[in-house]
Amino acid sequence: MIYVDGSAAAVPVANKQAYLDMAASNAAILRKHGATRITQSWEEDVPEGNVTSFPMAVKRQAGEAIIFSWIEWPSQDAREAGWKLAMADPNLRMIDMPFDGTRVIFGGFNMILDA
Repeated sequence: MIYVDGSAAAVPVANKQAYLDMAASNAAILRKHGATRITQSWEEDVPEGNVTSFPMAVKRQAGEAIIFSWIEWPSQDAREAGWKLAMADPNLRMIDMPFDGTRVIFGGFNMILDA
């Protein structure tokens, strides 16, 4: 069963290209270690909320945009093995990120519908 890692973060608008460069580099590494699809989406219509919202979840600040991304894996086992290999890969860019990594929200999900 397909397993999905999902995440959202706030990225300074001025760092959009640096973020995309980092994401593309990391995508190649994740694919090498078993991910079947990596997506990155840049904010277009992300409203502020009164109770909950993406901006509230990542504590978006002035001059930042929300990214929403997901990674598909063939299974949870493939995901666990793939991340272990990716994190050990010296080319994975997890430092000097062009955004505040402490405000990323993420999680793993079992896909229950793909229509």
